Amino acid sequence: MSRFAKVVAAASALALAFGLSACSAGGNEGTPGVDRPVRIGVTNASDPYWEHYKEATKAQGIEVELVDFAEYSQPNPALAAGEIDLNEFQHLIYLAQYNVSAGDDLTPIGATAIYPLGLYSQKYKSTDEIPAGSEIAIPNDESNQARALLVLQQAGLLKLKDGGSPFSSPDDIIAAESKVTVRPIEASLTGTTLPDVAGSVINQNFLDEAGLKPTDAIAQDDPNADTAKPYINVFVSRAEDKDNPTYLKLVEIFQNDKATTDGLVEHANGAAEPLTTPTAELLEVLQKTQADYEKAGK
Repeated sequence: MSRFAKVVAAASALALAFGLSACSAGGNEGTPGVDRPVRIGVTNASDPYWEHYKEATKAQGIEVELVDFAEYSQPNPALAAGEIDLNEFQHLIYLAQYNVSAGDDLTPIGATAIYPLGLYSQKYKSTDEIPAGSEIAIPNDESNQARALLVLQQAGLLKLKDGGSPFSSPDDIIAAESKVTVRPIEASLTGTTLPDVAGSVINQNFLDEAGLKPTDAIAQDDPNADTAKPYINVFVSRAEDKDNPTYLKLVEIFQNDKATTDGLVEHANGAAEPLTTPTAELLEVLQKTQADYEKAGK
């Protein structure tokens, strides 16, 4: 899932207009969770697990209204403008990019899940079997390319300068300390290229057309690894609302309602791992990622 800050900046005006339109029908007066439903901006309101979530929140006395946005660039500006109360659609890297480019301070208040990125092969059953000098296909878009390189480093197939970051590129590969080379290609072609390479890092949304399942991966992100943490998906609030007890309760419900988390995993064909990462850790990762983003001059 590619999410670039340049798109965020360019689309802010459109996003705000959409947010105003999406929320105008119900009004925005009163205390959320008391006088009116808590409005949560998402980009996938039709996913079945959200119905389980709304039932679980209602059972605990909190009405939730999902505000569905058509583009990833829309929910953050709408949240900043006060047209929604929370959003849940992004990982920490995307939030960092938005905050830096928009000069904002939107804040993660709880983890939801991480969607591992996997390495697949038609020729080898493990990374140990991949011969030295082999070629691995990776997505060529900025966000997924960096993550693919980190997956390969974690699997012991290559080494990146300074340990790598969410903004690494093939230029950061230390050839003398790497077992494989990489071939950056269009993400949609990473599956069809499998017969021609030793392995391929494939985004979840291209697995079906390649005849693969997430469980076929021979390597993938370790959600507990430091390099994977920027890819944790989160609930986000305005900074002044980070301690709002109703919002924190909504995070707790999401994390602990089995029907919701089971539904999320099922909808992702098993390629989702629900998380309860402490908020303090999320904030630390966000701050580091924002600093890395600024340092990279993005």
